Amino acid sequence: MSNARLPVSLDHCVIHVTDWERSNAFYAAVMGAELISMRGGYAYRFGAQQLNVHGPGVTVNQVARLPVLPGGSDLCFQWNGPIEDAVQHLQRYGVAVETDVVQRRGAQGQGQSVYFRDPDGSLLEFISYD
Repeated sequence: MSNARLPVSLDHCVIHVTDWERSNAFYAAVMGAELISMRGGYAYRFGAQQLNVHGPGVTVNQVARLPVLPGGSDLCFQWNGPIEDAVQHLQRYGVAVETDVVQRRGAQGQGQSVYFRDPDGSLLEFISYD
């Protein structure tokens, strides 16, 4: 196998929600997502990356062998700043933190992470490299 870099980067991934209003409010306020109106639903954009969202009224693409289930995702987002600020941010919104701050290895090396869940139970993580 070649070690040459291919012209590939992550464009989007998919989550499934059960309630648009509840999930849109969470992803906009807590996660800082830009809400993008799509056919019958929404996507959540974070800079150059996007979460496509399956939910009520959305016809799921039949290419996937098994559709994403509500609460079945596990996603990590980079927090630009001290991880303690991320914990305080979650607390301000009443989001339960699943773990104490832990050391984790992410895409940019060693960082500190905190875990929490979205309204449907998908596991989310903020990682800070500060």
